[in-house]
Amino acid sequence: MAVIGAAGACGRQVVTQLLNRSLLDPDSRLQLIGHRGGSSANEMHGLRSDLRDAFADDAPVIELIDDPDAVDADLVVMIAGATVPTDPTANVDRALLAESNRRLFETYADALAARAGGQPLVIVQSNPVELGVAVFAARLERHRVVGAGAWSDTLRFRREIADSFGVRRTAVRAAMIGQHGDHLVPVWSRVQVHGVDEAELAAWVAGQRRGRSLADLPAEIVAQRGRLLAMVGAGDVGGAFAAVEELPADLRAALKPFLVHYTAGHTTEIVTAHAVVDLIALAMAGDDIQRPLQIRLDGEIGGISGVIGLPVLFGPAGWQWVTPPQIEQDEMDALLACLDSIAAANAFARA
Repeated sequence: MAVIGAAGACGRQVVTQLLNRSLLDPDSRLQLIGHRGGSSANEMHGLRSDLRDAFADDAPVIELIDDPDAVDADLVVMIAGATVPTDPTANVDRALLAESNRRLFETYADALAARAGGQPLVIVQSNPVELGVAVFAARLERHRVVGAGAWSDTLRFRREIADSFGVRRTAVRAAMIGQHGDHLVPVWSRVQVHGVDEAELAAWVAGQRRGRSLADLPAEIVAQRGRLLAMVGAGDVGGAFAAVEELPADLRAALKPFLVHYTAGHTTEIVTAHAVVDLIALAMAGDDIQRPLQIRLDGEIGGISGVIGLPVLFGPAGWQWVTPPQIEQDEMDALLACLDSIAAANAFARA
């Protein structure tokens, strides 16, 4: 297994959670990938020593790599690259983020495509996730490339619903699909909560939606994010977290990561890594399980080609197509609209 960006905050969490869950045995190889000439190349020495101190005889063989051509793993996690600005008052521009990380994606995708032997399974969690998936899927077999962003968003959405009903997250069935960004799509029509009858759930969902259109959700996210981050910038962090709790569950799931980012060390590394390690566990378990993931379509839905987050079966061989999601028309419209946003960001990165 290889983790590209292992020395970063999210990468450290991935390898720590990976070993804490005992997903790799002592005979396995774990490659920690850093940037040659950068600080990460030095930091990985300390990270390896720290991991061995923590996990001792249970730790896998840990290799330090600073050359993309030396990456040699069956499963590769892409979690390196620039993130959103550290200033809460700055504009969050995913197109500019795409331009920053495109060359990094291409460097590692080209190296993996050129290596001898079979192709690895690649899990992308760097942003923009959709661009990362597009780059790797253009060079590798597309069914062996997935993005974990939709699963991260789904975990957040389910947690917000669970909190609303006072149940465990495992009692909730719900999904966030579309873009890992402002154009995410909450699938309200398919929400289920174990132990809650249909009438009560329908009334709660109606209250959450409040007559709001999914077509307007991206604009809502932008407006509310500006309001909340202005509070953070003014030092009213407690007020910002209190204000976000007054919003519907879909907005809470979309906006809380920004509050976390700007108040907890400029990262949401714990849940970001948790989503990746969940997928690693599935890939190693042997069974295909349905998860919302970013994938590259090639005409499976209405002739559409492009990267988007959808529920698919995922397992050791990558993702398999399942039947198109049975969702309402407004959800499908929002899903199709997000393709335009993704395409525009990716096109900017190629310009």
